[in-house]
Amino acid sequence: MSTAPVPPVIVIGAGPVGLAAAAHLTERGLTPLVLEAGRTAGAAVREWAHVRLFSSWAEVVDPAAEKILATTGWSRPDAAGCPTGGDWAEHYLRPLADALQDRVRYGARVTGVSKAGRDRVVDADRDAQPFVVHVEHTDGREERLLATAVIDASGTWRLPSPAGGSGLPALGERAAADRVTYRVPDFSDPAARARYAGKRTAVIGSGASAFTALAALAELARAQDGRGTKAVWVLRRGISGSTFGGGAADQLPARGALGLAAKAAVEDGHAEAVTGFRTEAFERGADGRVVLAAEDGRRLDPVDEVVVLTGFRPDLSFLSEVRLRLDDRLQAPVALAPLIDPNQHSCGTVHPHGHRELSHPDSGLHLVGMKSYGRAPTFLAMTGYEQVRSVAAALAGDTDAADRVELVLPETGVCGGSGLFDSAGTPGTATTGTTGTGTDGCCAPAAPLLSVSPAGPRPH
Repeated sequence: MSTAPVPPVIVIGAGPVGLAAAAHLTERGLTPLVLEAGRTAGAAVREWAHVRLFSSWAEVVDPAAEKILATTGWSRPDAAGCPTGGDWAEHYLRPLADALQDRVRYGARVTGVSKAGRDRVVDADRDAQPFVVHVEHTDGREERLLATAVIDASGTWRLPSPAGGSGLPALGERAAADRVTYRVPDFSDPAARARYAGKRTAVIGSGASAFTALAALAELARAQDGRGTKAVWVLRRGISGSTFGGGAADQLPARGALGLAAKAAVEDGHAEAVTGFRTEAFERGADGRVVLAAEDGRRLDPVDEVVVLTGFRPDLSFLSEVRLRLDDRLQAPVALAPLIDPNQHSCGTVHPHGHRELSHPDSGLHLVGMKSYGRAPTFLAMTGYEQVRSVAAALAGDTDAADRVELVLPETGVCGGSGLFDSAGTPGTATTGTTGTGTDGCCAPAAPLLSVSPAGPRPH
């Protein structure tokens, strides 16, 4: 009598944390199936290939993944070097996905997750049912897959937060789409260089992605073909001692250097800082340029381009039929939320956590990586690797290993994660508070960031 095969553990996303999850599951003797909407491993990472991480190779390679890669003859690049997104994708994620072979499928977008025969309302026999995952392939074909567990490592890259100070798009923001980007421009691309060179660009955001853009625009302004380039740095809060991060006191030196480069852009006159400005509207002039209007009635001089770097949000739409327990503010698991609250924590002060903090009412469902942090900006890759190690151990029944969560993160000596934006009082005075977006704290970007030398961004 034949026995039906045991469904795999489905992992959503072939990014760094998703592939690490597959490696840990494999090490535990479980069968992973990674579903990736893109055409290659690290598809989202490749969209910021020009950006250099502020973490070293030693900190962005997962231990279980490295064991699998070692069987193929792979060796880790210089442990002290900081890779670009392109380096990370090409020299680590692609080889890892290749080593996992048919356990990774591309062009497979997850459109829904539920329990077999049970929508989110039905209680009867719910825990005994496998998960059902609906997938749409690039050729239009739809597929229904069963899973013993689901690990959602799809990240937040596809949902950047808008410019509006209330967490909603500013009035006219969508209409000005031809002048707006939500990504750090790549000035090695001639088209991008021509778009911003000699122009006046508003950079909205106060995290390391904003630092990256400011440093890159300053470097463009110093170049012969970039004369006249000017940045207007729009902050919802004021400038204080922690605005530019930890500087020389940061235990991630490249992250500290990034803040110092942004500070130099302001001090050298390549960027003008506007504080306490919560954007309410994008207004178009007769020449097509954009005038930013604030909630307090202020209007900035026209700009040619707007770079919005106010963080990212999780896409929860395809999880509508499973039972999640999420924090009302951060959209992170309720047990994890207080540990990553950006009002209290920076990247380096997040308490170690694992499967218990990542659990939901539907047992076997875990949001991991940047997706698990919801709107909190304090995520580091090594945190995600520890998450999936714990989750894989729990799914394998090794509770002792799953509960043994130990992780020491590099701290910054200055940034504590508080003061997300000014109070309703005087512009320019940083105070501790909450924000409508919860995404522009001191460690803000969801994607790893450019590290900068005193002369500007390092080429990749």
